[in-house]
Amino acid sequence: MTLQFSLGSAAPETAETPCIVVGVYENGLLTSAAARVDSAAGGAIKRQVESGDINGKAASTTVLFAPEGVKAKRVLVVGLGSQKTFDAARFQKVNLEAARALSRLPIESAVSFLAEVDVPGRDIAWRARTAALASDHATYRYTATVKPRDKGQPELASITFAGTEQAQAGIDQAAAIAEGVRFARELANLPPNICNPAYIAEQAVQFAQAHDTVHCNVLDHEEMARLGFGSLLAVGRGSANKPKLIVLEYKGGDADEKPYAFVGKGITFDTGGISLKPGPGMEEMKFDMGGAAGVLGAFVSAVKMGLKLNLVCVVPAVENMPDGDSYRPGDVLTSLSGITIEVLNTDAEGRLILCDALTYTAQTFQPKTLIDAATLTGACVIALGKYASGLMSKHDDLAEELLGAGENSLDRAWRLPLWDDYQVQLDSGFADVANIGGKNAGAITAGCFLSRFTEGQRWAHLDIAGTAWDEGRKGLATGRPVPLLAQWLIDRCEK
Repeated sequence: MTLQFSLGSAAPETAETPCIVVGVYENGLLTSAAARVDSAAGGAIKRQVESGDINGKAASTTVLFAPEGVKAKRVLVVGLGSQKTFDAARFQKVNLEAARALSRLPIESAVSFLAEVDVPGRDIAWRARTAALASDHATYRYTATVKPRDKGQPELASITFAGTEQAQAGIDQAAAIAEGVRFARELANLPPNICNPAYIAEQAVQFAQAHDTVHCNVLDHEEMARLGFGSLLAVGRGSANKPKLIVLEYKGGDADEKPYAFVGKGITFDTGGISLKPGPGMEEMKFDMGGAAGVLGAFVSAVKMGLKLNLVCVVPAVENMPDGDSYRPGDVLTSLSGITIEVLNTDAEGRLILCDALTYTAQTFQPKTLIDAATLTGACVIALGKYASGLMSKHDDLAEELLGAGENSLDRAWRLPLWDDYQVQLDSGFADVANIGGKNAGAITAGCFLSRFTEGQRWAHLDIAGTAWDEGRKGLATGRPVPLLAQWLIDRCEK
């Protein structure tokens, strides 16, 4: 079920709804909405504060049922923490927890007044968008291959956010971005026996058929072989599921305007190939197409927002399996660009499909800017953990644009160096370049490898290995970096 958003203007004490949401800071300081509810309810919130049942701790939640004097059947009081240190990240967190608390109640709708909470440096449109996206993220449920929940009680289907007319733009953007995030999360969460290269291609074709401004072209392995995709096709040789190159084009700008371009790593399952991964945790390698899911989700968001620009999204979709025909350590591959690559490890396969996809995208579309996203290296997870994506670019202005978009959307990235000093680690005695550079600076040398295939391009690389999904057997895809890329595209339209 997709959560619906709307904008409302009812006063908190008169809103007729199953539940309203208000905030309380530490030390018992009530927001204006909470104060109005408290006054109408004869001090019901303040009594809970005085008794210690409501402490205002950040993201804590308390439900008051049917307080007299208030039209709503319930009041959800959310802790905001210290007012002095309240910031954008905490605003997102309290909205996440508020939505989680709402989803546990037997209600279908609610009215939230949290978007009215002041966040330094952020306007009402930003607050409404962030509150809506956080709510959608918190209420997402994966249902494709699990038994449906008991429908014995209502489920949260919509939230109205109180705010001025200026908030409507944020609500509209949130609806479009949320659709892209859900598209990405659903693709990545699906098991690899369903979400294989052909399945991703099918989803892209269906999306294009439903939108007049979108065109989709899918190259199969035979066509790629004729064109010279030697690196990409080598990775897929061991799988019965043949590779696909998915190309989506969105025409939202002038016909003769060069497009922006996204490329996403689409390894639908990664065994490591002949360089087989350890068994424990290998089931998480269905998420190795998180980059593909992310750029496809950002593409969906751009189309749904109707952004006035042209955009290309290219996804090399491949399964990396061990087989008698698999590529091996020691093989030398000839990429689409003509650069030869010595394979030292078949588990460094993402860069091998990306390099051909990047070459194809640059040669075919000559984009204004080329950005790739990939769950590329475990080294990036070690360096940055799960909070920041790794960003690499030789273009300082592009790096600043992406970092700024990450801060705005709270889908943050951190820039790593892409100095030529690291290139020596990729030296090979048998080819133009080796596909790994050793254990040191693994995320950076992977970026250095890709940089060899993007010469002359305004290009950036996002390593989302730590941010694309939550760890553990029940961890879900996050949908990152859809918010970052969507914000970057919005910024391009506002220049």
